[in-house]
Amino acid sequence: MPLTAVPTTTTAGAGAFSLRHSHTHTYTHSSSLYLHRATPPLRLRALPSATDLSSLDAAPAVAAAATSVAAIAAAFSLSDPERRRRQQAEATDGDEKAAVRDYFNSTGFERWRKIYGSSNEVNRVQLDIRVGHAQTVEAALRMLRDAGPIAGTTICDAGCGTGSLSIPLAREGAIVLASDISAAMVTEAQRQAETALSAEPPNSPFQMPKFEVSDLESLNGSFDTVVCLDVLIHYPQEKADDMIAHLTSLAKKRLLLSFAPKTLYFDFLKRVGELFPGPSKATRAYLHAERDVEEALRKVGWRIKNRGFISTQFYFAKLVEAVPIGSSA
Repeated sequence: MPLTAVPTTTTAGAGAFSLRHSHTHTYTHSSSLYLHRATPPLRLRALPSATDLSSLDAAPAVAAAATSVAAIAAAFSLSDPERRRRQQAEATDGDEKAAVRDYFNSTGFERWRKIYGSSNEVNRVQLDIRVGHAQTVEAALRMLRDAGPIAGTTICDAGCGTGSLSIPLAREGAIVLASDISAAMVTEAQRQAETALSAEPPNSPFQMPKFEVSDLESLNGSFDTVVCLDVLIHYPQEKADDMIAHLTSLAKKRLLLSFAPKTLYFDFLKRVGELFPGPSKATRAYLHAERDVEEALRKVGWRIKNRGFISTQFYFAKLVEAVPIGSSA
């Protein structure tokens, strides 16, 4: 059952991907969510053949292509994203973890609190990212519900942000440890959880999460499930492998991970985005190939059981559910 990615046109005129699969359930409004249990390859529509190109007026086409490539190359050179990254690293003595912590305790906290919340003080791109992240959370909840009742299960929400996953899990009776590297995020998540609890009826199964400030590497304990959404983007692949290994060591039954996929198309979009850094882009962003994530899991005796892909105009994420090899869960 092949899974095909087809470029489509959005209202903004930018390229987007629409995945088609005869056995997937899709949402086809301004964004799309795709969940499937098989592991078919992702195939892009083929490039034009030499025969196809022969029907074009070659000289103008080549000239236009050369001009476009030169313009893009010049823009990349002028923007020099690698130089910005070096400056970001130097500001924290090369400590990327410290850069992430500082960002999400200051300007990043205010920005992402608005994106994850219900504030109207967001632009169109931020609103679209809000929709994408909410769909990732809903997809993760669906995977967890498919595995059985959530009530009474122990779950570590690693990188909890403002509690967008922890609070729904607590509302269903899960015993949640919610952690984040940002003290500001943890404080906000706890505040929102207390507000949610106060609105619950007396017989609600709501279990108040335990909140703690911690980076992923410092997490310890044993949980039925560990969930880590939209955090892998802060880790280069070599560190991501170690982080994945650590998270699996905390999980008894399953690990849910979401990450920004590394493909030629998404890598190009990321590079284009680097041309317009803006004041809030203060940390590095890393894309990850699904095969690299799968290999990191395989090395520690885990396998991918379920996969999902969440796509809006400006938000793209792969979501995987991993279990120990040999597990029937």
